Formats: sequence, structure tokens, C-alpha cells
Amino acid sequence: MKIIKTADYNEMSRKAANIIAAQMILKPNSVLGLATGSSPIGTYQELVKKNVAGDIDFSDITTVNLDEYRGLPRDNDQSYYYFMNDNLFNHVNIDKERTHVPNGMVADADKECGDYEALIKELGGVDLQLLGLGHNGHIGFNEPSEEFDKVTHCVDLQESTIEANKRFFASIDDVPRQAYTMGIGTIMAAKKILVVVSGADKAEIVKKAFTGPVTPHVPASILQMHPDVTVVCDAAAYSKIEA
Repeated sequence: MKIIKTADYNEMSRKAANIIAAQMILKPNSVLGLATGSSPIGTYQELVKKNVAGDIDFSDITTVNLDEYRGLPRDNDQSYYYFMNDNLFNHVNIDKERTHVPNGMVADADKECGDYEALIKELGGVDLQLLGLGHNGHIGFNEPSEEFDKVTHCVDLQESTIEANKRFFASIDDVPRQAYTMGIGTIMAAKKILVVVSGADKAEIVKKAFTGPVTPHVPASILQMHPDVTVVCDAAAYSKIEA
């Protein structure tokens, strides 16, 4: 595991975008695993700049997103489908038919999860998976539990995750209680993994996840076992590793 400390969120975003851009240049038809939330927004903004400048080309890129809320239609501005279009896909030369996000409106959870897992395998797997890090150590919506979930599945969101996400909704009652997410096994099958983390409020979980024991109670700790992981975090998020 390689941990890169940056001065602030903006530098973190630039470094992360450079790593993704290098992947795209080396393999123009890469399959990118993408994440949502506040952490990767700056990274997406940097990728848009690079695309507009002609430095990177999305025309042969395929994407698969980590997760999606169950029960939110795709035109809901809090759905991750909407998020990805608003923050990246609408601003670059990507073929929308090659962008994939779980469908939160499919009633049959087992079918949707099975279909999504099959899609990833059909694409040949993920070349580079981008991740954020939740306050409780979740990656995607893989919450702390007694064991690592292996494949794409439907998960009940923990109260800490619902609380963290309520700022995006009119009220906490509007926050979905379930989500579809790639499993830990699916994430770990990616050839490369890139994690972006920012803020002093993430410092404790950064230390636990990347220097503590590997345990399903801290889902991100499993990343210590992956052969090619880069963590890019700002000084605030890194602060307790140095302490």
C-alpha cells in the first residue's frame, strides 16, 4: 500500500486525477470503477479539465459505479446515477451507453445484484477502482459487520451512514435505508485501487483502516491485503498516522 500525503483537498484531487489519467493513457479502453460522495468531486473536476484540454480521452472508457441507493429513481438529484452525470459524464466525451450504475428501482434485489456482478465479469473486471472512505470504515456501502461480503449485494445502511448522508436530503426521513453495492470481493478483484480521503474528521479511521488490524469491523482494512493500492489523503486526514 502506498500512501501519498498532500497539503489539502485540491492537491489531493489533482494527484488522484493524475493517477486516473495515467491509467487512461496507458490503456485507452480501461474499465474504471467510480465512486460518489464529496471526496471524489474534485478529482472529477480535474478529469473534466484534462478532457477539455485534450490531455485525456474518454471515448473508449467504460465505467462501473460502486453503488446506488435502493428506491431512488435515476432522475432524483440524490441518486448516484444523477450524481455521476452531473459531476462527470455530462462534461466529457464518454459514451453514456458504456457507463453503468446499479438500478435502484429494480424490485428484485437478488436479480439486480446478480446482473451487475455478471456485467463486471463480462467487462473483464475493473482496471482501476476509485474509492472514498466512510467514517466507520465503509467502502462502497460495505458496512462494518462480522464478515466481509464478497459480491454485489443489497445492504441495510447503518445509522452512522444515514446520519452522514442526511445533509444531502430535505430531512433524515428521506434518506434511503438500503443500497446496492459492490461487495468487498468485487472491489478487491480490481487490478488497481485508488482511495481518496480528506479532512480531520477522517483521521482516526484512516489510521485504523490503513495501519490497524484487518477486520470486517473496519471494512476498508482489507485493502491492506491488495497488491496495488494507492491512498491519496490530505494532511488533515493523515494527521493521526504521523502522531
